Amino acid sequence: MSRVAADNILLDKDSKNGKSKLNLFFRRLRRERELWLISIPMIVWVAIFAYYPMYGVFMSFVDYIPGKEIFSSQWVGFKWFMEFFTSPDFGIIMRNTLVISGLNLLIGFPAPILLAILFNEIRNKYFKKTIQSISYLPYFISWVVAASLLYSFLGNDGILNDMLMRLGVLNKSVSFLGESKYFWTIITAANIWKNIGWSTIIYLSAIAGIDEELYQAGAVDGLGRFGAVWHITLPGIRPTIILLWILAVGGLLNAGFEQQLLIGNVQTREVWDVIDTYAYRFGVQMGRYSYGTAVGLMKSVIGLGLVLLTNKVSKKAMGLSII
Repeated sequence: MSRVAADNILLDKDSKNGKSKLNLFFRRLRRERELWLISIPMIVWVAIFAYYPMYGVFMSFVDYIPGKEIFSSQWVGFKWFMEFFTSPDFGIIMRNTLVISGLNLLIGFPAPILLAILFNEIRNKYFKKTIQSISYLPYFISWVVAASLLYSFLGNDGILNDMLMRLGVLNKSVSFLGESKYFWTIITAANIWKNIGWSTIIYLSAIAGIDEELYQAGAVDGLGRFGAVWHITLPGIRPTIILLWILAVGGLLNAGFEQQLLIGNVQTREVWDVIDTYAYRFGVQMGRYSYGTAVGLMKSVIGLGLVLLTNKVSKKAMGLSII
């Protein structure tokens, strides 16, 4: 009998006898003490750098004044949340956030799946490795450098304008980065270009875990390359796709920050100002720390709710979940 089965039997006995489930926990803790000892440095790191700073969310419910203790500040309840919800900027901020995130989810999510499948179908090993390395290099480029490249390519005196004018397509240069109607397309393309290669690695790893005998059996049954992808590859990486989908939906309000500040400008603010840039502008630049913290907390709570909701739907519909 395995240890897990034995623990479950003991748990049932403890439950029937009315004993605390802590007995089973401490038994497992003693048995796995080496693993817990190894994990202590990481647990301490997470506690200090991830959980300890979270006490700052209390600032959302008080009228914080710099230099004064947060917990000694005047309690205002949900004042800052209501101010944000009733702000004239609320509609524009939420629209920009949902549109940019929606485009990233609609186009950016399936893009690395398709690219991973295409990479997997390449038979030349050296060509495959070369193209794959080129595809994920942009991930390691900072947004400062990426924005500089965009300005060099799409600026009024950029490469694209110069090329189109030489070809006679344009009579004068177009301000691609200075007109609102181009911004959502540009930011979506930039996000995909920067992240698609790195995300592809995850799906390629999942594809590598598929049993090769399934492809051999499919070939015997007459499956072509497209049939093998549809009936073997996609079902084989479905758990990975669902997991990343749940996390992507949870991050629906994370529409970006650096790229908006670097690529956007005053003329296009009406289409690039999202929750994070709004919280930064009011919370840091204008010194309204409580208000900015409230906006950020609201985004985090909604994100957590989306993760739990998507996870529950996925569990009921397909029997797959992260919890």
